[in-house]
Amino acid sequence: QVQLVESGGGLVQAGGSLRLSCAASSRTFGSYVFGWFRQVSGKEREFVANINWSGGTTSYVDLVKGRFTISRDSGKSTVYLQMNSLKPEDTAVYYCAAGLPGRGYEHWGQGTQVTVSS
Repeated sequence: QVQLVESGGGLVQAGGSLRLSCAASSRTFGSYVFGWFRQVSGKEREFVANINWSGGTTSYVDLVKGRFTISRDSGKSTVYLQMNSLKPEDTAVYYCAAGLPGRGYEHWGQGTQVTVSS
């Protein structure tokens, strides 16, 4: 079982930055694929970015390419989402997720609110 705890959300003005963290409680951290998703109330949860087990492969939704960066620190069992040039439309609850390759995202954090004011 993997427990994920997100932190780093908050209120920021448009154009600002935030870094989200996702701390994982698994000794097999290195085996998992990690992703960040976001959800606006009343809308479906959407994919934002993911990173493979080694950190060598990342992918992003087009809306955040060039502004967001996903990374992982295996020594700290933590995954990060650096968000720059934030826009009001980035406002959402951001979730961290983890899963073994080919298994989908089986583990989810509780979410952290990001609010970007105009």
